[in-house]
Order: sequence, then structure tokens, then C-alpha cells
Amino acid sequence: MPVMDRDTELSLVEGLRRGDPLAFDAVYEAYRARVFGFLVRLSRSRTVAEDLLDETWLRLVANARSLRADTCLLAWLFTVARNLYWRFRQSCPPEEAWDPAALTLWPSPDALSSPFEAAARNELQRRLERALARLSPTHREVLLLVGREGLTPSEAARVCGVTPEALRQRLARARAELARAIDLPRAGPGK
Repeated sequence: MPVMDRDTELSLVEGLRRGDPLAFDAVYEAYRARVFGFLVRLSRSRTVAEDLLDETWLRLVANARSLRADTCLLAWLFTVARNLYWRFRQSCPPEEAWDPAALTLWPSPDALSSPFEAAARNELQRRLERALARLSPTHREVLLLVGREGLTPSEAARVCGVTPEALRQRLARARAELARAIDLPRAGPGK
């Protein structure tokens, strides 16, 4: 996951605040796939994720001129996407069905890996996707933000609207639930 350097990001924020369409295009290109991956895994539905992604970008356009000059764009986009997901979830009955084929967004395997390594990686990815889909949305979102998207617990806490300590506790519970769901041995003291 390439990370945009802070100077470039601040320049894009300034461009968004001025209404520069090229700045929007650059932000869209840089973050579209990551926000979509977050939404598809959180919602467990490609269709829902596409709709929420479109709405996320519309919110950026609508609010671009009022962004703070020091806005962290990725955190802002994840916050909007997350809030849209939770509003959607409140307005619709929960759907238990999910399409595992829609959740094939992990990075492609290394071209130099052996067939055995590729098969093992694919099996672990399938187990991980199934386990993530069974987690509560609250636990799923924190694992996606920290584990998949690389946000620090403090950044993820801002996205989720909770204190850093609450996020750390939620993350610990989510990791334990995920480990149980995929039946991984857990490292303990002395291991």
C-alpha cells in the first residue's frame, strides 16, 4: 500500500479547498481502491460498497472547500465511508448472506513464490475472508482500518469516533475473535 507523503497530501487538500478538479482526480486515483476495499469488506456486499463509495466521493466534493488545511485525507475518507455504512446499516434489515467471491481484493501473490506457497497463501486468504465476514461489523471495521489499511490505533480511533483506549480494547477483542474464527494458535507468554 503506497503511502502518500504529507507534503503532497497537504497540496491536494489545498487544491480541493480551491475547487481544483485535478486535485480531486489525484485524490480519487490515490484512495479509491483502498476506500472501496474497506467498504466491501465491512459491508460484505460489492453492490452496497459501490453505492457507499459513490456517496463518499460526493461528500468529498460537497465538503472540499470547507476542509481544514491540515486534513488527513485518508482518515477523512474512511470516516465518511464508515459513517455512511453505519447509517445504511441502521436503515436496512441486517443481511446475513455474503458473497465470498466479492471479497477477493487482497494483493496478488508474489510472482516469484512457489506453487505451494501460492496455494497456502490462497487458503489462508480464504480462511481470513470467511472469518472477517463472520465478525461483528464493529470488530471487522477496526481490523480493516488497523490491520489492512495500516492506520495507527490513534488514527483509527478518530475514524471510529472513540477514544484511543477504547479502540485499543476493541482491537484486542477483535484480534482474539478473529484468531478464534480462523483457529490460529495464539502466542502467549514464553512462546
